[in-house]
Amino acid sequence: MKCWVVLCAGLGLLTGCGGGPEQPSIPAASASASGSAASAPAQSVSAAAPLGLAAYQAELTRIDEVLSGAARKLTRVRTAEGLADAMSTLAGSLNTIGVRLAALSVTSRLSAVHELLQDRVGVAAMRLTSTEAASEEDARCGGVAFTSQKVQRQLRTDLAAALSGLERLELRFGAALPDPGPAPAQVRPDSGEVLVRRGPDGMGRLKITNGTPKDVAVSIVGDNQPPGRPQVMVYVRAKQSTTVNGIGGAYHLYYKSGADWDPNHRKFQSDCSFTKFDQTFGRNQGWKVNLQPTTGGNADTTQVEAY
Repeated sequence: MKCWVVLCAGLGLLTGCGGGPEQPSIPAASASASGSAASAPAQSVSAAAPLGLAAYQAELTRIDEVLSGAARKLTRVRTAEGLADAMSTLAGSLNTIGVRLAALSVTSRLSAVHELLQDRVGVAAMRLTSTEAASEEDARCGGVAFTSQKVQRQLRTDLAAALSGLERLELRFGAALPDPGPAPAQVRPDSGEVLVRRGPDGMGRLKITNGTPKDVAVSIVGDNQPPGRPQVMVYVRAKQSTTVNGIGGAYHLYYKSGADWDPNHRKFQSDCSFTKFDQTFGRNQGWKVNLQPTTGGNADTTQVEAY
């Protein structure tokens, strides 16, 4: 990718960023009003006798028991790959539950909430499947625990309307669903907020224009230093600019972008990318960089590993 970079007045000119395009199964039961159940294939459940409240509650309890294993797996993941596998397993369980629910016949009193439950179970399963790859990537850059809890909250959100409807009828369901609590408060530093400053001062100056739709944390990294140990790290919000003064020595320029900023670890926790400008920025010089990919940009950039 190429970015526009401009070496400022009196110090030479070079112009910064542009370039290229960017299952499980549920033991079936035909439950009576007393709650008794006999094992049978799910597809053999009879629709002849509509289930009333007590029998429907028995079915929901059985489903909760089966769901609990897949739900617990989601809370115990330790790796990005493990999270993707847990999401796939849970989606499979929900799809099986959807088949199970579709095979049931219920009384008219339960009809609306039963249909809503089927719908929301399907939505939850589809979302787990469609976001599995993105969640795996987020877990790699932003942390497994944070991403897993985000998935858990979305699962409860997808099922919330059905759970409320069941609760109004005094039916219990969802005990197996993980509850990570409310999402942490969003922290979004101001543009120009210096997150790290260490090392010698100098006469170097850098104006950063973030023309992208995502916030970035830009790292000014001295020669022979890793990107995780910058001389300066500065936050720049989407579509905003800032200037860093007093940069000492020649340096390399890295930036990471994303959402859900973690101030404790100075990293984005979702939708992350990590980029390095291929050139070296000279000692005691003034530069302008535009992180927006631009046709004809003159600064090559490379995607790098998370730091």
